[in-house]
Amino acid sequence: MKRLYRNAQIASEDEPSLRRADVLVEADRILGVESQIGAVDEAEVIDCEGRILLPALFDLHVHAREPGQEHKENIASCAAAAIRGGFTGFLMMPDTRPAIDNGGVVQTVLESARSTAIGRGIYTSGAITKGRRGEELAGIAGMKKAGAVLLTDEDAPVANPQVLRRAMEYARDFAMPVASHGEVPELSARGSMHEGSVSYALGLQGMPALSEEIGIARDIRIAEFTGVHLHLHHVSTARGMQTIQRAKERGIHVTCEVTPHHLMFHHEHVGDFDTSFKTQPPLRTPEDNERLLEGLINGTFEALVTDHSPHTEFEKNQDFATAPFGITGLETALCSLYDRLIHPGRLGWHHLVRCLSASPRRLLGLPAVPIQRGGIADFVVFHPEASTRFDAATMRSKAINTPFLDQTLRGAVERVIHHGVELISA
Repeated sequence: MKRLYRNAQIASEDEPSLRRADVLVEADRILGVESQIGAVDEAEVIDCEGRILLPALFDLHVHAREPGQEHKENIASCAAAAIRGGFTGFLMMPDTRPAIDNGGVVQTVLESARSTAIGRGIYTSGAITKGRRGEELAGIAGMKKAGAVLLTDEDAPVANPQVLRRAMEYARDFAMPVASHGEVPELSARGSMHEGSVSYALGLQGMPALSEEIGIARDIRIAEFTGVHLHLHHVSTARGMQTIQRAKERGIHVTCEVTPHHLMFHHEHVGDFDTSFKTQPPLRTPEDNERLLEGLINGTFEALVTDHSPHTEFEKNQDFATAPFGITGLETALCSLYDRLIHPGRLGWHHLVRCLSASPRRLLGLPAVPIQRGGIADFVVFHPEASTRFDAATMRSKAINTPFLDQTLRGAVERVIHHGVELISA
């Protein structure tokens, strides 16, 4: 069956402006992308006037909670949330119970992923150390053989530098990136938010930016020594980003990511102990927001990630110091980025396509999915003039711990096409 998407505006990482075109799809392939395609026999015609077609999104940082915490989320519900948000692929973190620290668990979670509508787009990382305890190396060879594509102890930094060095050397030999959660636990201690004027006013123990910045600097130095590809998770401070920029200038193989919430929100949003803004690393300052956005635009950051971290309503309703870190993001990312940054003119569609679709895939050695003749039909139809309300009744994730709960944002994901199959259709 053929489908002809007429009168669309095509977003690309290579062009700042949107390009008006018709897109013809048959099976899993794009047959044509032309300014105007004539009548096509037996083709379903879909009028995309006023809509934007962008390559399907890919998230490098997702906590799917399976195995062990399926009451918060499982791979199936995570995939459903991803599809609703325009994602046709994501990378799972290994902080499950038990941790994804051996080939058997890798195989189990990937088999579970294959049963979802986007199974071929779901990948998993493996833990650096057994149980993510930072003491003994996990079964790296077995995880690699079973399909793990990256190593990380997220959200637990490997405190022992000798253990991290050995892990990086093994990962280098297996051609696997190592991802690092930049933090010095002794500095963060039992903090629950950014250390600064707001934490002092609220009487909460703070987590200084220094903790993350020293962790980033240390891990970059070990990566330089070992020659591994180091990827830095959810950078939240301007100084941390500057350290990464300098490392790149020295030729060190380091990549990095930033979350939408670290671009949009800061420590003042915690307000009256609102746990929907409690995340790890914590929300920093308005100045950090601005510098991180500059880093996204100038290419310092390879990836935008949601750090999708589902928790139960009961857990998040505890007092701020006790409630767990994390917010969900798969469903809200595209609409919130459009509402808060693209619509006001602060971010371009080409930046979003690069950092939320093309570059994350390439970082894992996967092909990007540009909307072009001969390419895989993997794209999103987005309506910028529509709106989306996020509430417990409509969200697909099991969790509702998002700052956007019961809010309406500009824009709506109308269709999601994955390998030619419409997973969501208007």
